Amino acid sequence: MTRTFNWRIVFKTMGVLTMLEALFMLVPTVTAWFYHEADLGAWIVSSAITWLSCWWMIAAGRHAEKRVGEREGYVIVGAVWIVYSLFGLLPYWLSGALPQITDAWYETMAGFTTTGSTVFTDVAAQTHSILLWRALTQWIGGMGIIVLSVAILPMFGLGGMQLYSAEVTGVSYEKLSPRIADTAKHMWITYIGLTISEGVLLWLFGMGKFDAICHSMATISTGGFATHNDSVIGFGPAIQWTILFFMLLSGINFTQLIYLFRGKPQRVLQDEETHWYAGACLAAGVLLAAGLFVTTGLWSSIRIGFFTAVATITSTGFVAADYMIWPPVLWVLVFFMMFTGGASGSTAGGMKWVRIAIFAKAALAEIKRRIHPNAVIPVRFNGRTLREQTTSNVVAFMFFYIVIIVIATLWFCGCGIGFDESLGIAVSMIGNVGVSIGQWGSSGCYAALPAAAKWVATFVMLIGRLEIFTVLLLFSRALWKK
Repeated sequence: MTRTFNWRIVFKTMGVLTMLEALFMLVPTVTAWFYHEADLGAWIVSSAITWLSCWWMIAAGRHAEKRVGEREGYVIVGAVWIVYSLFGLLPYWLSGALPQITDAWYETMAGFTTTGSTVFTDVAAQTHSILLWRALTQWIGGMGIIVLSVAILPMFGLGGMQLYSAEVTGVSYEKLSPRIADTAKHMWITYIGLTISEGVLLWLFGMGKFDAICHSMATISTGGFATHNDSVIGFGPAIQWTILFFMLLSGINFTQLIYLFRGKPQRVLQDEETHWYAGACLAAGVLLAAGLFVTTGLWSSIRIGFFTAVATITSTGFVAADYMIWPPVLWVLVFFMMFTGGASGSTAGGMKWVRIAIFAKAALAEIKRRIHPNAVIPVRFNGRTLREQTTSNVVAFMFFYIVIIVIATLWFCGCGIGFDESLGIAVSMIGNVGVSIGQWGSSGCYAALPAAAKWVATFVMLIGRLEIFTVLLLFSRALWKK
C-alpha cells in the first residue's frame, strides 16, 4: 500500500509551532518597551511578520488529514529549526544589531541549537531586548522545540509521538507516562523549575535580576550565551559555583532528574550512563585542577578546573578563565572534552555518554571474541543485553560524526583558516559547544569567521543538534518515495 506525503499536516504543524515563536517574541518586545529602547519598532515588525506567517501556514494546512507519520515527523523536526531561525533573525537584522543576514542567521542558529558561539564583538553594548532574545532562543532550543510542542499539539488535534521520537536525543528514549504529551509536560515543568531555582540563587548571590534571568536560561539549556564580553569570568566564586552545579544537573538525563525530584534517587544512582558522565566530569575536573594548582591557589584551581570541565563536557561553553593561556596539555584536554557531551535525554550536545560507553564496551567485547572465538559475549548496558541493531546504530553514529568533522575541517581550511583552528571549530560546532581553540578559543566570538565558513558552521550546528540521522534522512531518496 502506497501513501502520499502529507504536506498539509506539515504546514499546519509548522504554523502552530511558529505561533509559539511569535508568542515568545512578545517577551523581548515588552522588554524593549519597558526599557524605552530604540529597537522597539524592530520587535513589533518582527512579531507581526512571524504572527502573520504562522496563520498563513495554518491556512495552507487546512483540511489536513490528522496523520503525522515517520516521514512527516522527520521533515517537521528538521524544518522547524530552520523556520524558527529564519524568523528569529529578524530582530537582529531589522534593529541593526547585526546588519548582515549571514551574521543574524549565525547568531540565531547558534541560539536555537544551544551552540552559544556569537558574532557580537561587544555583547555588553547590546540592548536588554536583544540580550533577552539571545537567552530565550537557547532556552527554547534547549529542551527542544518539539518536546515543547508535543505538550501543546494535542490541543490542535495533532499527534506528537513521531515528533518526539525523531527529536529526542540519545540511543533510546523513555516515557514517564503512557501519553507522550504528559512526558513532555513533566520535562518542561522540571526545566522551568530548574531555570527559576537557578535564577533566584544567582540573584541572591549578587547577580543583577536581568543578568540572573539570562544566565539561568543559558545554563539550563547548556547554551552559554552570556550578557558580558568575558562570559562569567567577572562574577564571584559563589555565582560560578551555582552555575557549575546547574550545568552539572542539566547534563543528566531529564527523565532521571524527574525520578530524583520525585524522591527516587536510586534510579539515578543505578543508571550506568550517569556513572560515566559523572565520572568523566570528576576525572577531567581533577586533572585540570591539578594542572592549575602549579600557578593558582588551591580553591581557585579547584573552582576553575571543575567549572571548565563541566562547562565543556555539557557543551555549555561558559568560561571562568581563559584556558588558551594555560599550558598546552590543559587546553588540549579541554579540546578532547568537546567530543564527549552530557547524558542522552539532557540538554547537552556532543556524542553523549551512552554512545561512548556502548562503543567502548563493543570494542572490548570484540577483543574478547578474538581471544575466545566460540564464546558468546554480549554487550550489556544498565544490566540489559543490547540488541545488535543498537550497537550498529552507535557505530554508524560515530562514523558519521567523525566524517562530518573531517569534511567541515577541510571546508574551514579552504576558507583560509589554520588546520588546528579549523578542527577546533568543526568539533565545537557539531558538539554545540561554542568555544573552541586558537583565535576562536575561550572568547567564543566568531565575528572574524569568513561568510562561507559561517554558513557551513550553522549547518554543522544543526546536524549536531539533531544528532545527524534526522538531517541525513532528509537527503535520502527513500524518505520521499511513496
